[in-house]
This record gives sequence, structure tokens and C-alpha cells, in this order.
Amino acid sequence: MSKFVIYQVLPRLFGNYNTTNKLNGSINENGCGKFNSFTTKALNEIKLLGATHIWYTGVIEHATKTDYSAFGIRKDHPGIVKGKAGSAYAIKDYYDVDPDLAENVPNRMAEFKNLVKRTHKANLKVIIDFVPNHVARQYHSDAKPKGIKDLGEDDHSEWAFSPLNNFYYLPNQTFLPQFDVQDYTEYPVKATGNDQFSAELTINDWYETVKLNYGVNYVEGRQKQFDPIPNTWLKMLDILLFWAAKKVDGFRCDMAEMVPVEFWGWVIFQVKMQYPDIIFIAEVYKPAEYRNYLCNGKFDYLYDKVGMYEMLRNITSKNYPVREITNSWQSLGGIEIQMLNFLENHDEQRIGSGFFSGNGSYAQPAMIVAATLTQAPVMIYSGQELGELGMDYEGFSGMDGRTTIFDYWGVKSIQAWTNDGKFDGKKLTSEQKELRNFYKKLLNITISEKAITDGLMYDLEFANFDNPKFNSHEQFAYFRKFEDELILFVLNFDDKQLETEVIFPLEAFQYLELEEGNRYSFVNLLDDNDVQSSFSLSSKQSLLLQMPAWKGKILKLTRVNHDQL
Repeated sequence: MSKFVIYQVLPRLFGNYNTTNKLNGSINENGCGKFNSFTTKALNEIKLLGATHIWYTGVIEHATKTDYSAFGIRKDHPGIVKGKAGSAYAIKDYYDVDPDLAENVPNRMAEFKNLVKRTHKANLKVIIDFVPNHVARQYHSDAKPKGIKDLGEDDHSEWAFSPLNNFYYLPNQTFLPQFDVQDYTEYPVKATGNDQFSAELTINDWYETVKLNYGVNYVEGRQKQFDPIPNTWLKMLDILLFWAAKKVDGFRCDMAEMVPVEFWGWVIFQVKMQYPDIIFIAEVYKPAEYRNYLCNGKFDYLYDKVGMYEMLRNITSKNYPVREITNSWQSLGGIEIQMLNFLENHDEQRIGSGFFSGNGSYAQPAMIVAATLTQAPVMIYSGQELGELGMDYEGFSGMDGRTTIFDYWGVKSIQAWTNDGKFDGKKLTSEQKELRNFYKKLLNITISEKAITDGLMYDLEFANFDNPKFNSHEQFAYFRKFEDELILFVLNFDDKQLETEVIFPLEAFQYLELEEGNRYSFVNLLDDNDVQSSFSLSSKQSLLLQMPAWKGKILKLTRVNHDQL
């Protein structure tokens, strides 16, 4: 698959033009975005930004404190819902979409189908979440197809474990959270989503969820009982096929490593037998398991959080030297093309927050690395391109540098860009416009330049370790090449402008099959005014560049013929 760019967005936040932002506000007070907020104009603007895929986060119905019982949807006990809106990862009905996102609640599935159609018409692909490890504590499907049995419907709750059960139980124990939950009973209590086989849960547990049983006997040494196929496997296959039939193009699989890899290998094969082009992206945080989930789990891509994300974050925050980027990509040993790179998502703190860098523009060189170092896909999170701070105190989420996934809220930077549905950006500050323009240029370069989408990469950092005019603690450089197309990347993570000199080793010419001494001109693809008429590309001659603070240059080199000199 060719390189692609994911734009992650919470529909609940994206189309919310309400500016009230009351602490712990209800949906009526603070408002909520809708599927219909993604108009043709909005989708075209996201496409023009450089996105090829949209990950609509929070599509499937989840537990909430908002009452939809008038529409035949069961109410949730408020004591086991996080925030007024509820977590998008406490799924309440795998066969329905979230009613918050519908203009007309009885017509909610049709509105989602129309969103998929509009997205495809804008030449964008649709990714949604698949949350397989856990469900809302009061899971109940009101919308399951005829003939489908609900999760837990046939469980023997007197058994702590059975591969026939969908849940894990703690026989003869009742729900005893270590915080105030009035008038809620659960007997026998079920194991909790974060692998807590205890009735006594703290506020830091995933107390709003219960863990699904894939045939792993946690009670007796994690024995695997996969023959015959556990009932939960079959139910999850039905759910994936249900959404694939709605013409979604991919699934981002939440906490995939908490579900046995054997299930993934089985279910992904089954789904791709019917939908061969659908993609599966796994949230996996254990590098020792990467190859297991790619090879045996049959995933197409994995999150690269503990590798490239954490490395680039630490470099931007001045904790690590820039040269550590080399160790990060080399540690993947050939699977780097299957790692999804990012600097923000709904779980992570915003770049512009006081917990990260304090300014979204400071991560420009890091974002260039994430987008262009390899052929791997890259993702941005809605608002990242605007320098969103994530420093609001919304309610359950608190002021943690993240944009809430639990509360009804209006995100100021997104509201400035959307401008009540006009999507003209007229309310953006000059700094926000400049940053968005950077992302627009970078992401479009990323998907259009063959040297980036299909080319080889040569890391120039080693060759410049001892270069007195190149500081490997603050600068990074590399080539990308495809056939006759050659691009040089030079990045400055320093907070001041400086003069940088890049040395090109003989090995680079050999590896990239370049002739020494040919003359090249270049243009900086991020700045049309940054050009150089002619220089000799040679291992005997360095290239001198003026590098602004917190910036990078993407220099497309064009060979100059002798008659042009």
C-alpha cells in the first residue's frame, strides 16, 4: 500500500460551534458536533490539507449520562460513566452508532451511512474504532441484527472462567468500588477492562468497563482454550463484518495487545476473505510483540508510540539528543514501513500544551521526521495543525494537556477554523494560519513525492557526528531517493537560527547510486523562495545552509546539465 495520511477527529468535538464551555456541562448546555457537521466543504478542506483517510473516533454507541430512553436506548447508571458525555471506549452497543452524533436520533444509522458516502465522494477513506478488549459495564445491544445473541446472554455467571462465556466473573462477590457510586449493584461482579480481577476498584481503574473473554484463563495461569473457537471470537467476527458491510475502509483496534494474537490472526483473515482491501491498525505498546502482531496477528500497521513518538517528543522537549532518531528507526529492523507515526492522538498530550512544548510550531522538525523519514503512514489529530493547546479544564478530563474524550466541549482552535460551518479559517490568528499552512504543505509533499512514498532513505547523521558545523544534538539530515528524484532533508531542533553545514559521505553515493561531483540546484518544497542555483554534490564538498529555529528544509534537488551552467 502506498503511503497515506490519517486525519483523526472526534465528531463530538469537530462540529460543535457552541462556545459556552461550562464545566461538566450537559449536551444541551455545551453542544455536540454531528455526523452532518462533516459537510462536503469540510471534507474537501480536510482533503486539501493532505489527508487520505479520516479516523472518525467515537462512532460506535458508548455509555453516556445523556438520556436517550425516549428513543428506545437503555439509560446508563451515571456512577459508572466517566464524564457527562462518556468515554468513546466504553462501548454500549457494537451494532449502533452514538446517538449524540445524530441530528435525528431515530435516523442515526442512515446519517452515518451518508457520512461514509460523503467521505468517499471527497476521495477520502473511512477508519473507525474497533474496541475489542472491553465494553461498557452495562453493555446491552438495542440494535443487534435478528438472530444475534447479546454479549453475556448465555453466560454462566457462576463460573469464574469458561471459553463459552463472554465475560469473566468473580463468583459470590459484589461490585465494591473505592469511590462513591450510589444505587448501582453488580452481582456477581465482572472483571474490569484493565485486567483487574477484583471487586474493589479505584478511580484510576477502567471501572466503567468490563473485560471480554477470548478463551484465556486468567484464573489459572493464562491457559489458552481456543479449540473449539471461543464464543467471543464468533461474536466479534460478526461485529467486524457488520461494519465492513457499511463500507468502512479500516479499523483502528484499541488496546489490541490485550487480546490474544491468535484471535487477530483468525479474525483478520476471515474479514479480508470478504473485504480484501480493508486495513487493520493495532494499538500495541510492547516492541517485543511487534512482529508477533504483524506476522501472526496479520495486522497491516501498528502504532509507533514507544519508539518514534516518544523519541520525537523527548527531542522536542530537549530531553534527548536529535541523533537518537537514528537509533529509533534502526531498532525496528525492517518493519518501520508498517509503523504508524504520529505526534498527537486522543490519548496523548497536545504539542502546544504546557505538558509538552508549550507551542505547536516547535514540533515542525519532528513532524517532518514522522511524515517523511520512511514509507510508513502518518497521522495528525484534529487541532494539531492549528497548535491546539489542550489546556482546558472541561470536567472529568481535567486540565491534563489533552482534549477531552469524556466531556461535551467546544475546542477553540477548531471553532476558529470551522467558523460556524464556513470552514474558511477567517477567525484564525496569523500564527495558526502559518502553522496550518506548514501542515498543508508537508502532508501534500508527503503523499505526492515519489522519493518519499516509494524511495530509499539514507541517514546522514553518522557522517556528521564529528562535523564542527553540524550539531548532532540539535540537527538531523537524511536523503530520500526514487529513481532520478532526490530530496535532502535538513532539520533544526534548536531554538535559535544557525548556520549548518552538511557532509555527504562516499557511502551515500554508493547506496543511492549517485555520481559524485554532479551539480544540482534545489528548491525548498516548504518555501518556494528558498532556492539555490547550483552546487556540487560531492563527498569532498559540504553544503552550507541557513537554518531557522524549530524549522526544517525539504530540498528537492534537480541535476543541472553542463549547458545550463
